[in-house]
Amino acid sequence: MKQKNLKFYFLFLFVGFVFSANAQVLLPEVVVPSKRYKYLSSVDNKELGEPIKMLEYNAAAYDVKNSAFYEDDYDEYYISFYLPNGYILATYDKDGKLLRTAERYKNVALPTAVSKSLIQAYPDWSVPKDVYLVSYEEEKGSTKIWKLILTKEDKRIRVKLNERGEFIGK
Repeated sequence: MKQKNLKFYFLFLFVGFVFSANAQVLLPEVVVPSKRYKYLSSVDNKELGEPIKMLEYNAAAYDVKNSAFYEDDYDEYYISFYLPNGYILATYDKDGKLLRTAERYKNVALPTAVSKSLIQAYPDWSVPKDVYLVSYEEEKGSTKIWKLILTKEDKRIRVKLNERGEFIGK
């Protein structure tokens, strides 16, 4: 009787192993060259929405050398990446190195530092429009600016803040 139970146990273990091996789902591998991690770490803002993060990731992972229009004759390539509420204009050299970007996004959620600064400086004001601008250069890193329109009753003002929530102009 014990031998039947042992055989059943091994059969059950074998069938479970076979089904679990077939149940694994493999996701496509996306490789970002290490020379572009500088861009991703520079522009990274953990509070941004996933679409913006994915667009930046796509710009970092883009391989200009394998594109249909690549030719050795050109020194730089200008590639655009789009979302419904924003875009990235990226410049790559002929070796595929990401040199600089200009990014613009409309009406995205404000990061905590910007929101706190606004609440302190302009209580009871609302933000009907915002524009998030990012410029990246390989040597300098990134600059992030929030341009906001604030309204309160019939008043309207424009302000600019950096990513740390510091006012840099009105």
